Amino acid sequence: MKLSIFSSIDWLLMIAVSILLIFSLTTLFSIDISLFKSQLIFLIISIVIFLFFSQFNYSILRFYSIHIYIVSLVLLIAVLFLGNETRGSVRWLEFLGIRVQFSEILKPFLALSLASYLTNLKNYSFRSFLNCLIFLMPFVVLIFLQPDLGNALIYIFVVLAILVIYGFPFRWFLAGFAIWLASLPFFWLILHDYQRQRVLTFINPSRDPLGTSYNAIQAVIAVGSGMLLGRGFGQGTQAELRFLPERHTDFIFATISEELGFVGSIIIISAFVFIFYRLIIIIKNSEDKFSNIFSILVFLIIFVHFFINIGMNIGIIPIVGVTLPFVSYGGSSLLSNFILLGLLFAVNRGRRREVLEIR
Repeated sequence: MKLSIFSSIDWLLMIAVSILLIFSLTTLFSIDISLFKSQLIFLIISIVIFLFFSQFNYSILRFYSIHIYIVSLVLLIAVLFLGNETRGSVRWLEFLGIRVQFSEILKPFLALSLASYLTNLKNYSFRSFLNCLIFLMPFVVLIFLQPDLGNALIYIFVVLAILVIYGFPFRWFLAGFAIWLASLPFFWLILHDYQRQRVLTFINPSRDPLGTSYNAIQAVIAVGSGMLLGRGFGQGTQAELRFLPERHTDFIFATISEELGFVGSIIIISAFVFIFYRLIIIIKNSEDKFSNIFSILVFLIIFVHFFINIGMNIGIIPIVGVTLPFVSYGGSSLLSNFILLGLLFAVNRGRRREVLEIR
């Protein structure tokens, strides 16, 4: 029995993704047509690469997971020494005039490497737990040095969450949390000044309304001013008059909320909820440990991005610079998310093919 070429793709999930993409492109068009054109090109490239990875033999990548891990470290080191600096951050390498953010692009491949490592674990000893942390730390340190606190936190949350889910004793995490609390003064010292200001701003948003608190305040104003139906595409005062910084990237949800109101916000959130629902179904239908772990990692990566970004936009989480999957402007983020889904479908297609061949 043979599987059709695209039988592994969850088309209901992709419909929800398409809704997010429509909102993204429409909003970018209302902000700046040049952003719309660039994102449309990124989208076409991402779809082609998504289709490629959805049919890719994932076992090849799994076989070379250690090599992928090492190459990923080398690329992140290269970013620090060869990357382009933008507003004090060195996060991008430029190829043929195109800037690539490897802290985003590498997420799907590192998820594959981590899933492969956890699948091969024979026990859940304390030594195995430490090895998982050793796996994580080089990436967190290199990304933090760019500096990119948002992506560093995502790597930490995702790895710790999968370790909890897969049965490592919870007391080890509590002990680690206690050590982290005790070392907070040290971490406070190594934070960049603007990062410390963001934390203080979150605690007291009114402390500097025209300075460090400006972004958070303007985002909340934009979300609230949309009311039920919004001001209409291209009619938002916060976005169109440029009161709202990064209105096309980190704060695109606030832009959509202002222009389309509560209704638009609910549609965006509902699309994500449906994506999470479909991902949970894929997780439950996973045929083996590897596909199960990788599917959970895909869920966690998208969910953590969603939770942090929405939290930033409505003022319940400090601003750390995290994109909203499939909605925020940016080729690296869009490509990373499509590769993630492509590999997800390839992994589950591969497992189902093996089951059919056995039968």
